[in-house]
Amino acid sequence: MVNGEPIEVDAGGDEAMVDVLRDGLGLTGAKAACRTGVCGACTIMVDGDPHVSCLLPTSAVAEREVTTVEGLDHPVQRAFAAHDGLQCGYCTPGLVVQAAAFVDDWRARNGDTAPPRARVAAAMAGHLCRCGAYEGIHAAIAAACRGEHDGAATAPPARVEAMDKVTGRARYTTDVRPPGLLEGVIVRSARAHARVTSVDLPAAHVVDLLPADRTVRYAGQPIAAVAAATRAEALAIAARAAIGYDLLPAALDDDPAAPPVYEDQAARKRAPSHSEGMSPPAGWQGNVRGPVGLLSRRGRAAARRVEAARAAADPRLVTGGFTTAVQAHTPLEPHACVARWDDSGDLHLHVSTQAVGVVAEQAAKRWGLPAGRVHVVAEHVGGGFGAKVGVTVETVAAAELARACGAPVRVVLGRDEELADAGNRPGTRTEIALLTDDAGDLAALTVDVYGRGGVAVGSAVALQARLMYGKAPRRLRDYDVVTNEPPGAPFRGPGAPPLLWALEQVVDEAAHRRGEDPIALRRRWDGNPKRRALYDRAAALPLWTGRPATGAGSGRFRRGVGVAAANWIYVVDPGTEVELRVEDGLVVARTATQDIGTGVRGVIAAVVAEELGLPAGAVRVEIGRTGTVHGPGAMSSRGTASVGPAARDAARRLREFGLTEGARVVGGRRGDRRGYLTPFAVAGMALGRGLSGAVHVTEVEVDTRLGVVRPLRVWAGIAAGHIYADRLARSQCEGGVVQGVGYALYEERHVDPATGVVLTTGLDDYHLPGIGDCPEIEVHFHQEGWDHVNGRGVGIGEVSTIGVAASVGNAVHNATGWRPRDLPIRPDRLLEGITAR
Repeated sequence: MVNGEPIEVDAGGDEAMVDVLRDGLGLTGAKAACRTGVCGACTIMVDGDPHVSCLLPTSAVAEREVTTVEGLDHPVQRAFAAHDGLQCGYCTPGLVVQAAAFVDDWRARNGDTAPPRARVAAAMAGHLCRCGAYEGIHAAIAAACRGEHDGAATAPPARVEAMDKVTGRARYTTDVRPPGLLEGVIVRSARAHARVTSVDLPAAHVVDLLPADRTVRYAGQPIAAVAAATRAEALAIAARAAIGYDLLPAALDDDPAAPPVYEDQAARKRAPSHSEGMSPPAGWQGNVRGPVGLLSRRGRAAARRVEAARAAADPRLVTGGFTTAVQAHTPLEPHACVARWDDSGDLHLHVSTQAVGVVAEQAAKRWGLPAGRVHVVAEHVGGGFGAKVGVTVETVAAAELARACGAPVRVVLGRDEELADAGNRPGTRTEIALLTDDAGDLAALTVDVYGRGGVAVGSAVALQARLMYGKAPRRLRDYDVVTNEPPGAPFRGPGAPPLLWALEQVVDEAAHRRGEDPIALRRRWDGNPKRRALYDRAAALPLWTGRPATGAGSGRFRRGVGVAAANWIYVVDPGTEVELRVEDGLVVARTATQDIGTGVRGVIAAVVAEELGLPAGAVRVEIGRTGTVHGPGAMSSRGTASVGPAARDAARRLREFGLTEGARVVGGRRGDRRGYLTPFAVAGMALGRGLSGAVHVTEVEVDTRLGVVRPLRVWAGIAAGHIYADRLARSQCEGGVVQGVGYALYEERHVDPATGVVLTTGLDDYHLPGIGDCPEIEVHFHQEGWDHVNGRGVGIGEVSTIGVAASVGNAVHNATGWRPRDLPIRPDRLLEGITAR
């Protein structure tokens, strides 16, 4: 029985139930995100008990009652929607099924009372949300346990697609299954550096994915792709591939004597970039590219002052070496594409992407098509965080296979591929020196950062120090250390988290040496009134005023409180438009943008409804496809700041035109007062005037016996101007805090130093923070100071996460007196550090 209906299936006894549900019965609510039973996204009920269906053989459910999220009608679904216990929604069906079972059991045992936070965390421990929607999940489950959502919903949720996501109706690329679909898989290199001499694949349909020089430069690099009727068949074919290699020596560390990754200047020019912007030219010394120091300010003066202070052993000079590990994007919906060529030669792409417009533009160029003959759809996207921008290998493979096969082809990366070769925040090594003068002001700063982005270049970490703490002299130099490892990609606030990890700790140390309150020193150095308001509020928090003296704790468990500040650029897509039409009595909004979990549908609906004085249900938002007016990509925190003003402009035009059936208007994002810092937009991006800001105050508990750091509370102050949709904005900032906690304490990609093979290939060995790993989070928005911006608000996605890890590090120092220098703050590092101290 499946959702109350008797079902017969012809399936092998060992076939995973998740595949029978999804491919056999079309019940796609359960998501096969990890296939190792770790993430919980595929959870279903069997005879009323939750089970992960990726590990459940079909034979185990014969003659039993199976309930998927599609078969639920439960108060917890309404609670998740009302309290925004979701973002991208890919993990949500599994969470909802587990939460429904917990709520029913809790209420049967305890009545309509809210469970303790720790009890909820324990019950939901088998589920991961990469977006970090745990605060909303806590609130939703508590409310459902109190019986607050037993009846019908009394108000529409802030996230207009929430009910589609909590019921499993939301359709992601991995759910798309057109008639005649074939499944494609990618054959990847087993060697870190080699020329491929032959490719022998026992398949009728094979496409070549090698570069022109036939050279692979990292283990896991795509070589070819094959298609078959099922994914299992395609994987079996790929496993029988015979690849001939002419092995080349590999560079797997930063040894100056390591063999070259790129053999000559021409090859170096073809190196991919992990920068979000343009990579300026730079010289090479072996595998080291750089330095790039375009944003230094009186760099020679800064270096002279630091060296003089070093020679004199000046106590006002704070120096240090800091490192960060490689952090994988690993959205729960992996990279995926369904490609189809129609009879007229048009290319149809259903892609899990952050930028439908960019994919269409790049695909048209790659396959030599007019722009209007590439049709891109991304109805719902299960996260991205910077890794899903443009045409990537799964789209190339799917489109080429579809053309070769004359049939639609779906290519979905496995979790091992996602963790190894679908994007990462490069690791870094930073050497930093900070000098204060007699008055306690910043006198000089030098920052040298060696970014390790595998075969990719474009490190832009040190330059981020130009955004912080006034105009004192500073020498900022970025280097790339190129290795035969998978390439990095832009990741939420690219460059800023590793810079702030180093900078905010030496700033903290400077305050301690002066005997000055760390918040007061930052406030004094930061000349921006928007961020000063955050410092004032943070300084008055009981969490801060009641913090212990640094290193004064005793006993096994020690409490500490730390602070870190952050600035981020304001970016906008000035070409953004929103179309409004009156259709069947509704106002329908359309633009070629997409929602990766930020809630942009809710922003557009709220702005239009408010401007026209309509109830929320009178506005329908249709996004996630090309063929309409230009919309922004979901990256660089540009989405809401771009579509919000354009939607308001469209609504005002429609009000003037009249809400008559068939009426159509197009609104645009008018420019800011005083314009932008860039004279024109590049790749849909213009740099606006002003910096958003954040201050994070974090409390941790350190277990000095086991070396475990447990974050307890985080106060996140965000200065980004007008907040278009409060609950959606809070969710995004809460998720930013969670990702910062993951960067600080857990996330670390491991590579075999002998072979270059990525070892952390599953969510059982790459640790994402779960609901029990996360602190209580309070978000405060300071909304003043952005009157020159059209819409008076800028992005929050990146500024909310980039300083979190540094605040955790400073809290650990406050608790123990030991200052961590390497991320993540693993138990072995902490125990070694406090013992050595």
